[in-house]
Amino acid sequence: MRFPVSEQPRSARNIASDGAVNRLRFLALTRARPLWRLVETSPPVRRRLNALLIDQAVREMPARPEPLSTLAPYTSWTSLTDRTYAGRHLPPVPDQDSGRPTVERAADLFTREGPMDPCPRSTVLFAYFAQWFTDGFLRGESREPRDPRRSTSNHEIDLNPLYGLDAAASSAIRAHEGGLLKSQIINGGEFPPYLCEKGETKAEFAALSAVRMETLPPGRRDTLFAIGGDRGNVQVGFTMMTVLFLREHNRLARLLAGQNPSWDDERLFQTARNIVIVEVIRLVVEEYINHITPYHFRFLLDPRISRALAAAPWHRQNWASVEFNLVYRWHGLVPSALSVGDRELPLAQTLFGGDLIPEPGLGRLFEDASEQRAGRIGLFNTDPALRPVEVSSIADGRALGLASYNDYRAHCGFPRAGSFGQVSGRPRVREAIAGLYGDVDDLELYVGLFAEEPGSPKAVLPPLLTKIIAIDAFSQALTNPLLAPRVLNEATFTGLGLRTIASTRTLADVVARNTPEDPRPRFVSMTWRGALRP
Repeated sequence: MRFPVSEQPRSARNIASDGAVNRLRFLALTRARPLWRLVETSPPVRRRLNALLIDQAVREMPARPEPLSTLAPYTSWTSLTDRTYAGRHLPPVPDQDSGRPTVERAADLFTREGPMDPCPRSTVLFAYFAQWFTDGFLRGESREPRDPRRSTSNHEIDLNPLYGLDAAASSAIRAHEGGLLKSQIINGGEFPPYLCEKGETKAEFAALSAVRMETLPPGRRDTLFAIGGDRGNVQVGFTMMTVLFLREHNRLARLLAGQNPSWDDERLFQTARNIVIVEVIRLVVEEYINHITPYHFRFLLDPRISRALAAAPWHRQNWASVEFNLVYRWHGLVPSALSVGDRELPLAQTLFGGDLIPEPGLGRLFEDASEQRAGRIGLFNTDPALRPVEVSSIADGRALGLASYNDYRAHCGFPRAGSFGQVSGRPRVREAIAGLYGDVDDLELYVGLFAEEPGSPKAVLPPLLTKIIAIDAFSQALTNPLLAPRVLNEATFTGLGLRTIASTRTLADVVARNTPEDPRPRFVSMTWRGALRP
């Protein structure tokens, strides 16, 4: 009997190779669903367990500050303070060429041939949100020649894709009246103004930049939106997210102005921004992270939890690592064609696709993305159009001398894999990596992360990838200064702001209150409908 690609039976790898402690924790959190639901009915118990599980997850690796950055292979005052370089979890390992294929041959391991292998849980909306959210703090250089050691990140969840990396970009997109961001109405919906006129950047937006704008003809440039982040126009999903949170910012600014008539533009803007940033952090914890993990326990963002974790040894200044940047290259999520309104468009036609949004409307496109399944994260599932990005990722890892897949397993509390069969039980994957790498200890981090098989059929990510994501995601999100005990209060956010944050648990909540041009109920979810069924 011949199965479709997405339904082919898979041979599970030896999951016992993850170690007894890791496996027992995984089994405990993915079994006995009624018991976990019972635990969640007691708020005090749930809060304590939530704090304990988050703290344990982050402690799986040594806490920041890292002794090294990508600046040099030794510690110096500059390496500990200059955040224009990326952090790094393990020291560089020189002379790694022996036992490894060329970058081009390694990149062949990622290429999708034939139909997409679908993810068991995720929708395209999950892919859109993941790219938009992480692009705010996982930022390498975009100019050429590119130095893979350098970072252009502020290292915080500050929503710079919307507000810009610096004060000049933020000022350019502000209306400087009523705390609002500049906007225009198209087909009854609120959008950013256009960046260009007759192919040239408007004078009021001179502080803004748009990645790869120079590759577009003048007519296409005139369809780009004036967005604080330089990557906001790159792909239609990225633009959708930015438009949604521009609307949310302006909605809040108008409400705040009505309740606080004595406030000036600056205070209205800053307060609305505070609220939106914490709304997004809550979405990250309560929708995004809960979607990634196959656990029955659902994580919470709660002010009392923030206070409980404030004294944890990992509660340090944020500094995004090069490893965290690489583990987020989830190109397999992206289908070869995307549903946009009434059309199925090849991936390339959704680039610089802000002009695709107004006609069907923002609500319709969020529903389209929620109805379409994303691809499985792993080898042999990246659309050929994204192959150059895989090549670049592998080349960056080698240029930075990243330690091996097995070294990072050990660093994260897993036993080292003793064979390729302990990386993946899928024959095609196992045979492919064994054919290209001399020994399992030669397997490089980037390839190993995506070759590894998930610990259960319902898991979105494999174990090592999950652990690195959990460690860095929780420690990046929960150390945000807006969550500090003396900051997270009514003086910072107002009563309206605290109530808004408390009522925001999913992207569906934000979409429902920001699509007045088409207010019908929409299915908006990072989780595929089929996976929502009991």
